[in-house]
Amino acid sequence: MEVIITKNYDEMSKKAAEVIKDVVKKNHSAVLGLATGTTPIGLYKELIAACAKKEISFKNVKTVNLDEYVGLPKEHVQSYDYFMKDNLFNHIDIDIKNTNLPSGVAPDLDAECARYTALLGKMKQSVQLLGLGSNGHIGFNEPKTPFDSTTHIVNLTESTIKDNSRLFDDISEVPTKAITMGIANIMNAEKVLVVASGKNKAKAVYSMVKGPVTEDCPASVLQRHPDVVVVVDEDAASLL
Repeated sequence: MEVIITKNYDEMSKKAAEVIKDVVKKNHSAVLGLATGTTPIGLYKELIAACAKKEISFKNVKTVNLDEYVGLPKEHVQSYDYFMKDNLFNHIDIDIKNTNLPSGVAPDLDAECARYTALLGKMKQSVQLLGLGSNGHIGFNEPKTPFDSTTHIVNLTESTIKDNSRLFDDISEVPTKAITMGIANIMNAEKVLVVASGKNKAKAVYSMVKGPVTEDCPASVLQRHPDVVVVVDEDAASLL
């Protein structure tokens, strides 16, 4: 596990973007595992700028996203489908048909989980981008999620709902369930890139990097992955 500590969020975003740009330059048809949330937004802006300058192209790239809220249609401004288009896909030269997210409004959610796991089996991520929850979750794999889990429906914890409520008008509007890649799906990626920023992530960063490997901190399983790059700002790294 390589840990890169940067001065601030902007530097973190630039460093992390370099990792993804390097993957795409080496493999023009790479499969990018992508994440949502506020932390990757700066990274996505860097990728948009690199694409505009013709440094990289996403024409042959395919993407798979970590997760989606259950119950939010694609058009909802807080759906992850909307987020990805608004923060990345609409601003780069990617074929939208090559982008994939699990559906949180599928009529049969168990069947949707099976479909997405099968898709991931055919589309091994060249790199999987992860944010880090304050409770150590990756994707929406909350504490106590089995390490061998595949795509599944999860009941979001109170801390995760609270973390995500800043993006909604009221905490009562935050969905209580999500569909997420499982930990086994994440660990199947060739490379994993974790980004974290801010003092509120410091405990989770410490547990991920130096704590025991335990389902109490899902991110700790990354210690068992052969190729992980962690890019964090000084605040997030303050306990290391």
